[in-house]
Amino acid sequence: MAKTDDTIENRVYLFESLASSYVASAYEMLSSDDEQTRQRATRALAELAYVSCVVADTQDLTPEQVRERVLGSLEREQPPEAGAKRGKRR
Repeated sequence: MAKTDDTIENRVYLFESLASSYVASAYEMLSSDDEQTRQRATRALAELAYVSCVVADTQDLTPEQVRERVLGSLEREQPPEAGAKRGKRR
């Protein structure tokens, strides 16, 4: 799907709205001294950007279809469980 000026504008508007609310509520996490906390907060901003793009790019889909598209992509990106990283103990 080609990106139109309207689609790009919608992406920016949606992200600006979502991100400003998130930054206001997660300010402490975003400025934390703990690197993992900052990374989680930054990851949440990235997810908001992704959702903004999906919503703006799928104007022809129903809300349910957009929801499935967002949730499906998040499930594919889940990191492996901690136990799956390690080899079997002998």
